[in-house]
Amino acid sequence: MSGDILHKPVLLGEALSGLIRQTDGVYIDGTFGRGGHSGAILQTLSAKGKLLAIDKDVDAVNSSQAKKLLTDTRFGLAHGSFTQMGEMLGQRQWLGEVDGILLDLGVSSPQLDVAERGFSFMKDGPLDMRMDTTQGESAAQWLARVRETDLCKVLRDYGEEKFARKIAAGIIFQREERPIETTSQLAKLIENIVTRREPGKHPATRTFQAIRIKVNRELDDVEEVLVDSVSLLKKGGRLAVISFHSLEDRIVKRFMREKSRGPVAPRNLPIPTDSQLPVFKCIGKAIKASVEEVASNVRSRSAVLRIAEKL
Repeated sequence: MSGDILHKPVLLGEALSGLIRQTDGVYIDGTFGRGGHSGAILQTLSAKGKLLAIDKDVDAVNSSQAKKLLTDTRFGLAHGSFTQMGEMLGQRQWLGEVDGILLDLGVSSPQLDVAERGFSFMKDGPLDMRMDTTQGESAAQWLARVRETDLCKVLRDYGEEKFARKIAAGIIFQREERPIETTSQLAKLIENIVTRREPGKHPATRTFQAIRIKVNRELDDVEEVLVDSVSLLKKGGRLAVISFHSLEDRIVKRFMREKSRGPVAPRNLPIPTDSQLPVFKCIGKAIKASVEEVASNVRSRSAVLRIAEKL
């Protein structure tokens, strides 16, 4: 499959109104996906505005939506991680000149819908899970070599899985008999191990999330790009981040809160210098999808949008 699947951007209106302050400014869509947010940003920008989109996924970069948007001279698209944003902006001489950065975190609907990508336990396919299929090891390759203690820690930390120890032991035992190479193999194995189900959740949900986060370094990358955003944005520039699970949102919330209050100095120290002052201010409270949006797009149910402005 090509992966050219219709994709509804989540919290679209809220993200745009929070992100765009200058219609002739420079903007970054750090997670292009299938171009829903990028297309809407371009419609909002003036003829002088510029937008650079980035995506790890080759399918996203080569999609028909990308090709359509690339006919717009205000738009550019780069293959890579948003952790490479500084390098990409340096090449364009945009460092410190960016008016807004949008990050729509996590796995995209097209990635989940294409069985060959191996993200979903609902579809049988090779156990890959890489967002960038041009590099790194697949989920199957990682499972074939990981130590039981490390696997248990990943399931517990990234999946918040109560049965991490049992699942890790089961995976290690199973791989001695036969390599775990498909999504259905892994899902059935977990179903046999986890007999107590969470209401409305497949027993493999947390394990698949944990392995995906590990394989793609998702949380590490989020922490890195947040730190980088401080030097990339201009004064008054906005950072808008959409998260889809508590691990991501916790990182974003903590970063924005800490950067908006500055370092907490011990008592009896002199007044903080400029370098210790806050660098962001939080804009409003966390935004969640409306009842109407959730009804029309179930993926938006867990979405949280946070916005900060550089001081």
